[in-house]
Amino acid sequence: MAPAVPLAVLALVALVAPGLGVAPGCDYPAHRWCSSRDTAVACQVESRCPSLPRPAAAPVQLSLYYESLCPACREFLVAKLFPTWLLLPEEMLNITLVPYGNAQERNISGKLDFECQHGPEECLGNMMEACLMHEAKNFSSYFPVIFCLESGSSVTKNLEACLQIYAPEVDSGRIAACVQGDTGVALMHHNAQMTDALQPPHQYVPWITVNGKHTDELQAQAEASLLGLVCHLYQGEKPEACGGSKTPKLSAGCRR
Repeated sequence: MAPAVPLAVLALVALVAPGLGVAPGCDYPAHRWCSSRDTAVACQVESRCPSLPRPAAAPVQLSLYYESLCPACREFLVAKLFPTWLLLPEEMLNITLVPYGNAQERNISGKLDFECQHGPEECLGNMMEACLMHEAKNFSSYFPVIFCLESGSSVTKNLEACLQIYAPEVDSGRIAACVQGDTGVALMHHNAQMTDALQPPHQYVPWITVNGKHTDELQAQAEASLLGLVCHLYQGEKPEACGGSKTPKLSAGCRR
């Protein structure tokens, strides 16, 4: 005697293909229609297969345009961005750091030079962090070092100590060579181009874009409760760290 067809399968077939016909483009028996997402799509039953794993959600893309010595930039990076990154799974938040801010790029006798809002030390800090990112490559390696630099007493004098604590595998000599050579200048030129290409043009720092966009509302929400904003925007399964958001409010940054 042939095995009985489960009632759930019969109901599914009846709903999708009246008269027990096969859905167009479906070459699979009914008991396999929910075996994978591709099969369910081919058989036009995706919405009736609750056991299918949900497709991976895209991470929230956040870009921070900042200056290494800007107090408001340092506060946002240290007190809001870094803790949020620690709390959330890697696949939920993708961060891009662009140290340049309100700097000005100049061409002097064919050689690029930079003038920074908080003086030469800030230009050095910007370039050090750009070179650190270039040499370390892995975000999880260099972001804790940048957090260490920005939260310490001196952005430009604590590189060795911060590397020893957070990224001992990164060669400080290569970072120094980058800062002193053409690579550092090229990296700052790239950051200048990225900053100058912002639409709308940045008016202050920290300047935050979320999923490629900047609005006053997004800036306010990011500064008030970055964790709440990312949790709200993420379309995938929320981790336990997502607990709610605070009322957004504007804060003053480093204006030009």
